[in-house]
Amino acid sequence: MDFELSKEQKDIVKAAKEFAEGEFPDRAEEFDRDESFDEAIFKKAAELGFAGVLIKEEYGGPEMGIFESCLIREEFTVVDPGIAEAILGPSFGAEVVQAFGSEEQKKRYLPPLVTGEAIMGTALTEPDAGSDLAGATSTTAVTEGDEYIINGSKMLITNGDRANYLLCFVVTNPDNPDRHLRHSMIMVETDREGFEASHLTGKLGIRASDTAELSFNNVRVPCDNLIGKIGNGFIEAMYLFNFNRIVVAAQAVGIARSALEESIKHVKKRFAFGAPLSSFQAIQFKIADMFTWIQAGRNLVYEAAWRVDQGTIDRKLIAAAKSFCGQMAVKCADMALQMHGGYGYLAEYKVQRLYRDAKITELYEGTTEIEKIIMARNLLK
Repeated sequence: MDFELSKEQKDIVKAAKEFAEGEFPDRAEEFDRDESFDEAIFKKAAELGFAGVLIKEEYGGPEMGIFESCLIREEFTVVDPGIAEAILGPSFGAEVVQAFGSEEQKKRYLPPLVTGEAIMGTALTEPDAGSDLAGATSTTAVTEGDEYIINGSKMLITNGDRANYLLCFVVTNPDNPDRHLRHSMIMVETDREGFEASHLTGKLGIRASDTAELSFNNVRVPCDNLIGKIGNGFIEAMYLFNFNRIVVAAQAVGIARSALEESIKHVKKRFAFGAPLSSFQAIQFKIADMFTWIQAGRNLVYEAAWRVDQGTIDRKLIAAAKSFCGQMAVKCADMALQMHGGYGYLAEYKVQRLYRDAKITELYEGTTEIEKIIMARNLLK
């Protein structure tokens, strides 16, 4: 077993680190405070090959694996989680198009994501449908001639107000006795009449990333916008989660690593009782615990990602990575703020942002509780 990254992977890490450290720090506090983002940074990232990294070469992408995607995500997130999400999130859902879409759909939707000419999102969550997608989703798509008419609403949608097109999880077979076969994935261009996106403000963290509430009022799209087979939406959504849960786990590792780095810098220069904080055993134990948890979390992420790239979907391993790393990020951010004392409570200190940013890794793409259910069911079946 080789734990060493390849030369190509090391080059990817180096490039991601250099870009993030060169572009993020001067704007991170501004984007967090104003809940804003500068699209010029995304365009620059796309020019350097950081957009649509999983998209195959035949559609203009670099065709990286999920492992390499996680390497980039960690390095970006260490510098700033919100900006990292704003740059790496605009191809959210491309995996579904690439795996289930027609050749025409792949050629239409994927290349613009690589160049940064288009932004995509996936609309799954609803005001009353989060963890229970299969049972509670109420947004409908009804056929009329050669079109679908879509009605309903979606909530907490990443890129909802930025996207040029959104992959929407909708009810198409409401009478099917198997609730897992009632849904389909349909692409909706956001310039269609009846579509409306409302940018959500007041988020706890990752404020540079756009989150929106969506409304569909008799939105008409061609039946050709169906991605994959009718009634296959739940399977496609679960397929997407297999990728995104690993990516969120990598995001959590990046947040925890940043918390550790900030803590080490602070305790070495901050004095109490005539000695640096780093000389106290209580502080040393915290630093040691953070390092241990980060290493354990990263190993979970790396193995889960490597297995997916090898063609093996281990849902319990993916769930373990997502669950452990989310909880670990929150604990590390909390420890970092504690070691900063009152200074950590100030906006000018990065640990305050990390403390707020960390929590989302326990929530989106499947809560910690959902991940534990997945693990238990797979272990006990």
